[in-house]
Amino acid sequence: MKGKLFFFTGILFCILLAPLGAEDDFGFGFADEGDAAGAAASPVSSLVSGIRIGGKIRAELLGYVDDSNFKAAFENTLGNIFSGQLEFSAYGENADGVISLKLKPVFDGSSSPVEIDEAYARAYFGSFSIEGGLRKLTWGKADSLGPLDVVNPLDYRDLTSITDIQSMKIARPMIHLSYGFGDFSKLEAVFIPWFQGHRFDDKGHWIPAEVYELPARITQGGSRWLYESSPPGTPQAQIDGVIANFSSAPLGIDYPETLSMDYSQAGLRFTTTWLSADLGFQYYFGRLPRPAVSLAGLKTFWQQYATGVPPVVTPSIVYNPYHQIGVDYAMVLGGFNLRAEAAAHITEDLSGEDGGVYNPFLAWSLGFDRDLLWGINLNLQVNETIRLLDSGVMDNPALDTEAGKEMTSTRFTGVLSKKFFRDELELRTAVIWGIEDRDVYVLPGIFWTRGDVGLEFSGGIFGGNKKGELGQYHESNFVKLGLTYTF
Repeated sequence: MKGKLFFFTGILFCILLAPLGAEDDFGFGFADEGDAAGAAASPVSSLVSGIRIGGKIRAELLGYVDDSNFKAAFENTLGNIFSGQLEFSAYGENADGVISLKLKPVFDGSSSPVEIDEAYARAYFGSFSIEGGLRKLTWGKADSLGPLDVVNPLDYRDLTSITDIQSMKIARPMIHLSYGFGDFSKLEAVFIPWFQGHRFDDKGHWIPAEVYELPARITQGGSRWLYESSPPGTPQAQIDGVIANFSSAPLGIDYPETLSMDYSQAGLRFTTTWLSADLGFQYYFGRLPRPAVSLAGLKTFWQQYATGVPPVVTPSIVYNPYHQIGVDYAMVLGGFNLRAEAAAHITEDLSGEDGGVYNPFLAWSLGFDRDLLWGINLNLQVNETIRLLDSGVMDNPALDTEAGKEMTSTRFTGVLSKKFFRDELELRTAVIWGIEDRDVYVLPGIFWTRGDVGLEFSGGIFGGNKKGELGQYHESNFVKLGLTYTF
């Protein structure tokens, strides 16, 4: 813990020293990558204070077509027809601030109808800026989620807008520093004091198999291990009794307390332009946002049992620490806007045999967008992860959180679009295709926009392997009709 605090303090101290020799009137040449606010004016171009209020109001009808009673399912969404967003931004000569609120009426009182989406302040000192608060920060150059975009976890509780990664991001409290070198180079540092993993649904249409199959996975895998590892000569009746007690015991899953400095994270990122290419290099130390499951005490169950003390086998949710070293690249070549990212993720399981820790892995993405014939635009990206030390993964899901999973995970994401009538009408289809799982998610839609009003008629169709990461939602096919006013 002391070493981690020293490392984080060193990063912040070095960056804070950078602006001391800079001229106050030096302006950085371009906006921060992934600046979600967008509306907050730069003090370089705004010499007077100002306040802006904006946002959007949306009415939406959503129906799941595979429900046994589609009409009733559609009617159940009528109470949730309204949603909105309010954004308050203020800016001055050397500072700006943003508060963005999500609005969603909740009639049963189960949660607040107002949620903070982002809220942060930013100050400028020449080429140096510092911001703090609840922030969504984008790192990397991929259009859809790339391996370097690791600062914010994602909310997977609604996959109807999965192509809008920014809306799925969960803002985190952070301190973000940046320092510009000339017009094309920038050094960034980020410090996040607490941790939040990905959010997954625990009921309804978007609950993943990993969640609802967890109790059975622990019970069945644990019973199998107890049977296979029982000491020679143990009476069968005794083994059966132990397994019966284990199988019938309530599962008290232990969740970690992540609101502490033990779960703090930090990273550095440097971006520059070399010849005609944009380059980025980054280091990040954090926690993997997808949880692992550890069944503490199971491997030593029989040794403890022999002492006469009832063993305690407690399933635990753990978020593994890791180091990431990554690089990204972007350029225009022959009419193609190319983007590439690659990263190595180093976890604590350097032998590949610790079932409660994800193995180290490599990740990369490659994508492009290009206008084709007749004004049709294609945006295509492939993402892949490659698990290292794969031979150390056990086949028992109670002993290894990666049991039964492929060594590689490859996914193509493509968006094909065409605009008509002076760009007011757009036909767009997004396709997400999982190679190893042999499943697919297709999102066709018609979008009409005039001024500040937009209409949408879209849907989502899942196909392929019903046990795949996408195909498991085959009963969640949907249609959506939306009206949006932006102000």
